[in-house]
Amino acid sequence: MSGRQPARQRTSFATLRQFTRERVVEERCELCGAVVSPDHQHMSLVESQRLLCCCDACAILLSNQGGTKYHRVPRRVQFLPDFRMTDIQWDSLLIPIAIAFFFQSTPANRVVALYPSPAGATESLLSLEAWSELVQDNPVLQELEPDVEALLVNRLNSSREYFRVPIDECYKLVGLIRINWRGFSGGSETWAAIDQFLAALKERSLAQGSASRA
Repeated sequence: MSGRQPARQRTSFATLRQFTRERVVEERCELCGAVVSPDHQHMSLVESQRLLCCCDACAILLSNQGGTKYHRVPRRVQFLPDFRMTDIQWDSLLIPIAIAFFFQSTPANRVVALYPSPAGATESLLSLEAWSELVQDNPVLQELEPDVEALLVNRLNSSREYFRVPIDECYKLVGLIRINWRGFSGGSETWAAIDQFLAALKERSLAQGSASRA
């Protein structure tokens, strides 16, 4: 009698061994080491523009300390249907693709423009005059918290969508594009993932607006 196992049985054992080897990686607070939930908060280490995973206790503690080097990243997402930007204004911002985010950087002492790419977040030189014109037309930009809030612009295809978002959502979009990008054009999965991401932001904006009115 042969000692070889049937192919189906060998496949089953291989699958079981795979699940046995896998371990759940627990995310932890980078300040105190406590285990954090998947929807945990973030703190911005302003000097280095680094985002740290953070538990609720550390986020509250550090937020209540004046002059801290950490800034708590807000949770607010606001869809801006009345945001005003012409095609000429967009072109003057010198962004090579049709999706980007902008935030006030304290270390750089200026507004930084970044766009997602397969290589990660890429900075584009931003005309101060062009940005000042946008601020004049859209006072909401004066309300963005430096280092932790951004204007996210989506002008892909025929879209004209604008969001006030936490900075961690922008980097989440960057990571999503890096993971899904295939070939020269990105592939259909990448563009579908971007659409889903933006749709989820709209839903969050609507839900938070409803909660604030309740």
